[in-house]
Amino acid sequence: MTAHLPAWGIALLLYVLLSACGGKTVVSVEDRGRELRHPEATYRIVRAGDTLYSIAWESGRDYRELSAWNNIPPPYLIRPGQKLRLFAPRSTASAGPSGYRIVAKGDTLYSIARETGINYRDLAAWNNIPPPYVIRSGQKLRLSRPDQDLRTSRYKTTRKNITRRAKRPSSAKRAPTKRGAAHDFGSWAWPTEGKILARFNANGPNKGIDIGGRKGQAIRAAANGTVVYQGSGLRGYGKLIIIKHNADFLSAYAHSSRIYVKEGNVIKRGQKIAEMGSSGTDRVKLHFEIRRRGIPVNPLKYLPRK
Repeated sequence: MTAHLPAWGIALLLYVLLSACGGKTVVSVEDRGRELRHPEATYRIVRAGDTLYSIAWESGRDYRELSAWNNIPPPYLIRPGQKLRLFAPRSTASAGPSGYRIVAKGDTLYSIARETGINYRDLAAWNNIPPPYVIRSGQKLRLSRPDQDLRTSRYKTTRKNITRRAKRPSSAKRAPTKRGAAHDFGSWAWPTEGKILARFNANGPNKGIDIGGRKGQAIRAAANGTVVYQGSGLRGYGKLIIIKHNADFLSAYAHSSRIYVKEGNVIKRGQKIAEMGSSGTDRVKLHFEIRRRGIPVNPLKYLPRK
């Protein structure tokens, strides 16, 4: 057939065929719920449907850091088009002389550790700060390891006392299990039934666990709390719910097919909040995360043993 076409016709035919082959590319599904994002951008413009909690979750921040850096008081209301700072202001991020840092308003030990690239446990040890790592504005923090002979016996004593208290809690205040029960919202429960497809990896991409199941299977709240986000605005999470349990703990439930709760709803542990699906991913599953003060933690350390 091409033998009867002029040269320009053959060239045109080849161009059309090549264009048809390259016009559609199959892209593999990327589950962005499996990584903790640290955005390079300094600012983020609020979109419709965003909450301070969802932006903090997406950017890997504690919502209290965002509220402090952007002067947003409780109940942390934001509006579309608003420009939010994702890092501490430059004036509060500079270290003092001789490897020290002056704590600014809104700083936490975790935020300073994140900015300086130092493990928060090292900062706590170098500055004699016992759990729960409370710091105050104007406090001078050491950013490097002190010499061994300059370490004070006060920190060693404090740490020893903390360890002794942790090993021998009073029977009246002993937690019901070893699985991370929280005193002000109760213990945790499994959000759904099913096989664990992927486990938490602190140094890898998965900052939660993936649980397999069937489409429409019930997803339940893992603990008492309040819904602070529900929607599809976080890429890779699909239809997502974020529940705030107290000032420190939040949990997330991703890839739902249907959601039964709204922002502001008060939720009880075990309450059905959604149905399992495959939104934002390549198979039916629940991606479940727990974050403490903005930092992902292993859910299996908090959930009951099966």
